[in-house]
Amino acid sequence: MTRALLSVSDKKGIVEFAKGLQALEIEIISTGGTKKHLMKRES
Repeated sequence: MTRALLSVSDKKGIVEFAKGLQALEIEIISTGGTKKHLMKRES
C-alpha cells in the first residue's frame, strides 16, 4: 500500500489534494492540525 504524509501550515486546497490521493488509493497519514482540518471537512 502506498502512503502519503500530509502536514501543512497553509490548509488552502489540502482537502481537494487529499481527495485526489484517495482516488488513487493512497493512504493518508496526517499530523494534528492537518488531520483535524481534513476530518472536519470529511463529515
